[in-house]
Amino acid sequence: MAEIVRMPKMSDTMTEGVVAKWHKKVGDKIKTGDLVAEIETDKATMEFESYQEGVLLYIGVEEGKSAPVDGILAILGKAGEDYKPLLDAESKKPAEKAPVAPEPAATPALAVSKPAPKPVPAPAPVLETAVVNEDRIKASPLAKKLASDKGIDLSRIAGSGDNGRVVKRDVEWFRPGSFIASQSVMPGAITKESFEEVAVSQMRKTIAKRLAESKFTAPHFYLTMEISMDRCVDARESINAATDSKLSYNDFVIKAAAAALRQHPKINSSWLGDRIRTNHHINIGVAVAVEEGLLVPVVRFADSKTLSQINAEVKAYAQKAKDKKLQPSDWEGNTFTISNLGMYGIDEFTAIINPPDACILAVGGMKETAVVKNGRVRVSNIMKVTLSCDHRVVDGVTGAKFLQALKGFLENPVLLLGQSSI
Repeated sequence: MAEIVRMPKMSDTMTEGVVAKWHKKVGDKIKTGDLVAEIETDKATMEFESYQEGVLLYIGVEEGKSAPVDGILAILGKAGEDYKPLLDAESKKPAEKAPVAPEPAATPALAVSKPAPKPVPAPAPVLETAVVNEDRIKASPLAKKLASDKGIDLSRIAGSGDNGRVVKRDVEWFRPGSFIASQSVMPGAITKESFEEVAVSQMRKTIAKRLAESKFTAPHFYLTMEISMDRCVDARESINAATDSKLSYNDFVIKAAAAALRQHPKINSSWLGDRIRTNHHINIGVAVAVEEGLLVPVVRFADSKTLSQINAEVKAYAQKAKDKKLQPSDWEGNTFTISNLGMYGIDEFTAIINPPDACILAVGGMKETAVVKNGRVRVSNIMKVTLSCDHRVVDGVTGAKFLQALKGFLENPVLLLGQSSI
């Protein structure tokens, strides 16, 4: 008997999926465990293996198209079996499927899943050669007066105004000795309004939904602190030289944050509506930039891992994220999150809390800065960090004490190395 294969829920936040590729075609025989399709979820492209057997009679979602969770993905049955009664029965059912995340009101055109329209290239600006006869030259009164005062022949100027009209800036930009109808518009400049629209990906939809809920539900407040990274710089250089490692400053930040969380467990908490959960384990989510947004793979039990282990794990996650190979187990279970934009030249920023965490740490870049210590001015490598806190869970003093502990570990990294081997 023919059976419906439904769109699976492949992550806790998934409401719909896009079929990236079909590995089977209509008429193929499918066994349990066979790879049937690749499905793009809100966070990764994942392989879908069949839990049913039979001949593929019908494909319900074309490649590149989406379907809600539990929607008809395909129909399996015996060769030649009539599957249309199943489709008819499905179409008569009341709408009970998982709700699809609403589209922003400002972009209703993207609500329908259609191929993105190709961008319309702006035509190159057409430059008219002015006629020598002054009576036929199109020019503003101000441009005519300015040209007269400067002794410039308007017939030698190509206008950049409407319909080739010579305006004030054309006269001001004109240089004697330039060719007739000299180009007053920069080469390659776009002089006609145009735009491009692309359909919102599953990942971007989920980022928008989750962060909007976080920003407008959790009352955020922010604490910023400067940290001297001089000793951390020395420690990193020494370790990398002695062990042929490639430790990053972010590895030190993750390790230091984990140690500070162990001392201040209230930061390692979650708001659950009628109760607050304080986590005894420390799982740090590390924001990784990909083409369509951010993914946050999780370094589990970060306080128990060495710097080298953290380094290797983060590198592996970053590569898997870019290849869209992350699995749900890789990004679930975070208790605290770190977002680092220092490598992009950002001095400081504030980050939106990543649910269900109560806090997120935004890390800026290091900068050589003149500082005064013991009455003397010296140059120090200063890094700014900003802790975003959910005020329902964390108070200002609690957040400040956490940052003080983080500062202590990063300014004295030997304390981190003393907890475990490199």
